[in-house]
Amino acid sequence: MSDEKFEPVTEHLKRIQAGDALAADSLLPLVYDELRALAGAAFRMERSDHTLQPTAIVHEAYLKLVDQKDSDWKNRAHFRAVAAQAIRRILIDHSRKHRAAKRTPPTYISIDLSSDHPQETQADLELLEVAMKKLGQLNKRQAKVVEMRFFAGMTVEETAVVLGVSQGTIKGDWRMARAWLQRELESEIE
Repeated sequence: MSDEKFEPVTEHLKRIQAGDALAADSLLPLVYDELRALAGAAFRMERSDHTLQPTAIVHEAYLKLVDQKDSDWKNRAHFRAVAAQAIRRILIDHSRKHRAAKRTPPTYISIDLSSDHPQETQADLELLEVAMKKLGQLNKRQAKVVEMRFFAGMTVEETAVVLGVSQGTIKGDWRMARAWLQRELESEIE
């Protein structure tokens, strides 16, 4: 989504926050492709027999986004970060419900925290969520950096803009958070 195209999105989000119900109807066509791309990225990390469809995630995430009355939408990167968080929570909730209902083994996702891009290492989605919560308690910004970089695929520059810090700070947080998460996930497996 280009920055020019995001200006109407920001205006729509602000109108929704102000209580304009009609703005929500006209927002979906403006953000659908962005949400679909985020859902697609999330699905590339999921197991192949996942029962939830990307379209369902897009619609559920959209409903969560337009229901956020307390967000002060700043720009495209901010929207993308919040959308990635919503999609991650939807997938985790679905995994927990599916696992509880069917008594199935854990849901695994492809992840490689030793590099900048996910690769074919398997991690339990629920253990990753527990580790992310622990990281958030230790260092909220590092947890946000992981969420934005790993789950939303945001660049260092986009992440720095959303969090209001330097790109060097983001690089350091990203490095430290990945190392901490790797150790945490390995200790949970042992």
